[in-house]
Amino acid sequence: MSAPFVWLASQSPRRRELLAQIGVHWRLVAATVDETALAGESAFDYVARLARAKAEAGRASLDTTGAPVLGADTAVVIDGAILGKPVDGADALAMLARLSGRVHEVYSAVALATAVGTDCRVSVSRVWFRALTAAQRRAYVASGEAAGKAGAYAIQGRAAAFVHRLEGSYSGVMGLPLCETAELLSAAGLSVPAGD
Repeated sequence: MSAPFVWLASQSPRRRELLAQIGVHWRLVAATVDETALAGESAFDYVARLARAKAEAGRASLDTTGAPVLGADTAVVIDGAILGKPVDGADALAMLARLSGRVHEVYSAVALATAVGTDCRVSVSRVWFRALTAAQRRAYVASGEAAGKAGAYAIQGRAAAFVHRLEGSYSGVMGLPLCETAELLSAAGLSVPAGD
């Protein structure tokens, strides 16, 4: 059975753009969840739990058996530590210094809550940053682009110049792995124009 749209439990403009890129129509639904990592929780489990929680919270707030709800979460991981969204400019500078000249992983989960349950997929990508000078890091943070981004960078923006290698999903690093999203939607019987 096909539905004309999905509910999107995310305020991220990047996720909206990515859904539109593959021809999926969406409407926003609020979904507030505690994003604190649990003690000993792996990055994989963390993003999967949050994506599921967002999708299920969005579905519960709609009080409907209609269109499904899509939730997503992304985490940047280096040395086993999850780098979330920076709390301020100093935090963003510290994150960029940590990523500079090194490889890190990006875990990006997408979950779809329907009347029959919630399914989730996780994409794992590896990203190599070139070495960044202190001036380059300061200029990037001053641009405002680091704010609200996991790991304090947006690969689709100015930070594209920092990435000299990527293995995995470009859209996953942006915040919504499109291949996994299309698979979930198709498995739920939804038409995905780019995937038909």
